[in-house]
Amino acid sequence: MRRLLPIIALASLAVAAGTRPKVRAITAFIDLDSKSETVQVEDAAKFLSGARDAFRAAGFDVETIRIVTQPFPRYTNGMKREEAVALLRKFDDLAGKLGFAANIGPAMLANGDSPAPLDLLAEILATTRINASLVTAGTDGIYWKNIREAARLIKKVAAHSPNGKGNLNFAATAMLKPQTPFFPGAYHLNSGHSFAIGLEGANVVTDVFAQYHDPVQAEERLAQALERPLKEAETIATKIAASSGWTYAGIDPTPAPLGEVSIGRAIENFTGAPFGSSGTMTAAGIITRAVQSVPVKRLGYAGLMVPVLEDNLLAKRWAEGTFNMDSLLAYSAVCATGLDTIPLPGDITEERLARILGDVAALAYKWQKPLAARLLPVPGKKAGDLADFGDSRMTPTVVR
Repeated sequence: MRRLLPIIALASLAVAAGTRPKVRAITAFIDLDSKSETVQVEDAAKFLSGARDAFRAAGFDVETIRIVTQPFPRYTNGMKREEAVALLRKFDDLAGKLGFAANIGPAMLANGDSPAPLDLLAEILATTRINASLVTAGTDGIYWKNIREAARLIKKVAAHSPNGKGNLNFAATAMLKPQTPFFPGAYHLNSGHSFAIGLEGANVVTDVFAQYHDPVQAEERLAQALERPLKEAETIATKIAASSGWTYAGIDPTPAPLGEVSIGRAIENFTGAPFGSSGTMTAAGIITRAVQSVPVKRLGYAGLMVPVLEDNLLAKRWAEGTFNMDSLLAYSAVCATGLDTIPLPGDITEERLARILGDVAALAYKWQKPLAARLLPVPGKKAGDLADFGDSRMTPTVVR
C-alpha cells in the first residue's frame, strides 16, 4: 500500500471557524477471500487508521472506522455450518482487536434469493457485534418473499439475543445502492478496495435552524453551511485515494445525529414546537434538498435520518407520543428516514413485522428512493414499558 499523503499537508486543508461536524464513518469495502481473511482485513484496517489520522490532522473528529465485505453468502456458500460460523467469528474477533466495526452485507440481495443463509445470520447477529442486512425492494419491484424472511429473522434474533439487542445490527433496506458508509445497510458488489465517508452533521443543522426560520432562507443557509465541511471532507478523501491506491467511492451527506447531537433538536429549532408538530415535514424536506444540493460525489441515503434511539431528544419525544411510526413513514416521503431503531413489543408477530417492512419497501419503491427499517422487538416488554438495550449509543425509551 502506498503511503498516505503526509498528515501535515492535509492539516493545511482545515476548515475555518464555524460549526464542525464529526466524521461518523470512514468505511472500507473489501472483497473477502476466506483463505486470506486476516491479511485482507489487517490491510484494510491499516488503511483506515491512516485515513483517520489524515482527517484528524485536518481538524475533523472521527467517530468510527468500518469494514464491509461483499454479501456473505458469496463466500460462505458451500462451507459447512461450523466453518462459516468460525470464519465470521474470526472477522468479529479482528474487528475487536483492530478497532473497527464489521459488516457482512445482505443475506438476500435480489428477489428470489435463497433464504438459506438466514439461519447462519441469525446466529451471528445474536452472538457477535457484526452488522448485516437484507434487501426488500429494488428497481425491479418489491421483494415480498424477502420481506417475510426478514420478519422471521427479526423475531428469531430478538428471541436469542439479550433484550433483542442483536437486531440493532440488522436493517431491512429498500432501494439502497451499494457503498453507503452507514451501517447496518452498507454493502458493495464490486472488487472492493474502495472507501466512503459519512458525516455526523446534525449540529450544523441545529445551528442554522436556530438562526433562520423562513423556509427559503433556511434552505439556502443550510446548503451553504453544509457545503464547506462536505467539500473539505471530499478533498481530504480524494487526496487519501491518490496517495493510497484505494478508490474513493463518495460521501453520504446525510446529517446523522447521535446522542446530544440531535436532529430532533435541530428541527424543533426551526418549528418552535416538539418534533412531530406541524412544520416537521417542511423541515425534513428542507434538510433533504439542502443536502442533495451540495456538489460532492454523493451516495447512500443523502437525506435525513431519524433514528429514534440514537438521538436523545427523539427518544424523549417518542416516549411523549409527539410522533409515531406513521409520522416517520409520512416524513419518509420527503427524506430518507424510514423506520430506524423502533422499539416494539416482544410479542409482535412475524405477520405484523412483515406488514411494517412492506410499508417501508412500498414507499421506497413508489418514490425510487433509499429507505431502511431497523425494528427492535423487546422480549418480555409490552406497550408502555421501558426499552433499555444496555448500549451507550441507544437512549432508553418506551415501547409503542
